[in-house]
Amino acid sequence: MNNIKIGQYLPGNSLLHRMIPSVKIISMILLMVSIFLIPIELKMINLILLGSLFIFALLLVFISSVPFKNVMNNLKGIVFLLVFTSIIQVFYIQTGTLWLETDMSFGLASFGAIIGLIIFYNFTKKYIKFRTIYFLITVVLIFVLQAYLPYMPWANYKLAIYSDAVIRVLFIFVRIMTVIIIASLLTYTTSTTELNDGLETVLKPLKYIGVPVSIFAMMLSLTLRSIPTLLEETEKIMKAQASRGVEFKESKFIQKLGQIISLLVPIFVISFKRSLDLSNAMEVRGYVLGAPRTKLASYRWASKDILALIVSLSVLIGIICFRIVAAYVSF
Repeated sequence: MNNIKIGQYLPGNSLLHRMIPSVKIISMILLMVSIFLIPIELKMINLILLGSLFIFALLLVFISSVPFKNVMNNLKGIVFLLVFTSIIQVFYIQTGTLWLETDMSFGLASFGAIIGLIIFYNFTKKYIKFRTIYFLITVVLIFVLQAYLPYMPWANYKLAIYSDAVIRVLFIFVRIMTVIIIASLLTYTTSTTELNDGLETVLKPLKYIGVPVSIFAMMLSLTLRSIPTLLEETEKIMKAQASRGVEFKESKFIQKLGQIISLLVPIFVISFKRSLDLSNAMEVRGYVLGAPRTKLASYRWASKDILALIVSLSVLIGIICFRIVAAYVSF
């Protein structure tokens, strides 16, 4: 739980901290759209575009003065999803240049070795500092065992890795990393009040069609900021239960289900209690749902805000123009 930092604001005085929140939100949206507009094809220009956006995201991390470790910790929660997606892509995409082809065998020998490897992984992972890398190595070893232990086979199959599958996996991985970096920077460099003001400004045109923008912006900002609080409370409950002898990591599957239920009940109770306390605090301070509100801080446009919009908009327009030209010209 200590590694999860989503939604946590880190005070600072960097260029990103001083930008107008609405500009940060718009720039984030434009950059994310630009990322997903890059076609997934084995072409050098596509790799250059995606790599440039990834490097640009890393540059933003450096400018924001946010610890890079905090940003990368947000990726740990989706490692399993990335690995699962990569395996599916490798098995089902059979186009492009054949890079690797080998006979695989799933039988008594490989099955026993895989079970032993999984047991060894579960017993040793608590002593490993870099668990994400350890998990990836274990997944690779599972396939290696099937390739080099063909004894007493139950089923044989061919593992063929094609260039298109590898490129697609690479694109998906870099895309997700870039999106998470940009989204993390928004919450790391924008306070709750600023985020609410920015969302209200960005969604202001929806007021003309009857959408309660102020209410929606407040709900969204409070939801984002409640994530780290709930994680901290969850960690406290887990430590309290661990002191009473509960083992979340070493228990059996059936036992874990009961432990999860015993964990969810107090979390829900705490969530409702905090929501009630928050509503009372907002009511005491004169907050009326849907009523016009004044702003404590006034935001003034500066050259950095205009430059941020120009850069993000230029990136989007450039990629759109590239897609249009690429439809008629072969690069």
